[in-house]
Amino acid sequence: MIIDPLSLKLFVTIVEEGTIAGAAEREHIAASAVSKRISELEEGFGTPLLHRTNKGVAPTDAGITLLQLARGVLHDMNNLYVQISEYSSGVRGHVRLCANISAINQFLPAEIRSFMDLHPQIHVHLEGAISETIMKSVAEGAADVGIITMGTYRQDLEFLPYHSDQLIVITPKDHPLAQRRSVSFQETLEFDFVGLTVGSALHNQVLRAAQELDRTPKLRIQVNSFDALCLMVEAGLGIGIVPKGAAKPYFKGLRIRPVALDEPWARRELKLCVRSCDALHAAARLLVDHLRQPET
Repeated sequence: MIIDPLSLKLFVTIVEEGTIAGAAEREHIAASAVSKRISELEEGFGTPLLHRTNKGVAPTDAGITLLQLARGVLHDMNNLYVQISEYSSGVRGHVRLCANISAINQFLPAEIRSFMDLHPQIHVHLEGAISETIMKSVAEGAADVGIITMGTYRQDLEFLPYHSDQLIVITPKDHPLAQRRSVSFQETLEFDFVGLTVGSALHNQVLRAAQELDRTPKLRIQVNSFDALCLMVEAGLGIGIVPKGAAKPYFKGLRIRPVALDEPWARRELKLCVRSCDALHAAARLLVDHLRQPET
């Protein structure tokens, strides 16, 4: 037997009103249709649910049990509707965010925290990757939103402004460049480098800039995070090129010095990427809108 929720609702209303006519008026349905649904319920259950008199109706023992159960079922169904509909409005949801280490180190901790304060029932799953991998993940649907730093973009994605950052040179405090206010990239190529892993946007940028000068950076060691890079520089293993915002927390605690990088490409633009802005589910749209808010 398949029980229609409307039939349960009408049964509860009949008991509450005491008459079929009263239930029909309250639910804006014909009395004959109400009576037919109750008869179908009784036939399906194989037992009378109402005592019918010329003064109205009253539940039988079976009807009293059904009344209690029906109210619970209708409450659960209403709760189900409310909770599931919250996904369409973005109140609940799950967003898969894939970002490069520049965004993760400089901007995302505070931004995700403020987003989750506003939307505590939206879960943000964050993964770090290089820009090429991020764009591939978004294009293939493995991520809802990506954050990248690149000059070449895929044609099958949409890109939105995010933040800009400024690249600087960091040196050990006793390095020959440590007392300089600024330095050109060509000057840095005379020294050993601590670099990021192959494939990262920053690694590729440094290689391209060196190739334009017909030079090759002296990469002494490569690491996969900015904190590791700063520690290696402090240890005297070379100089490094990093976003200023990513290195700033280490200026006081580590024996390293920041030096301005005097190059046009030292200012970089970070971008949000999605497959389609129009096709974003509600929770992802809320996150994208939050991340695109102007810097304060």
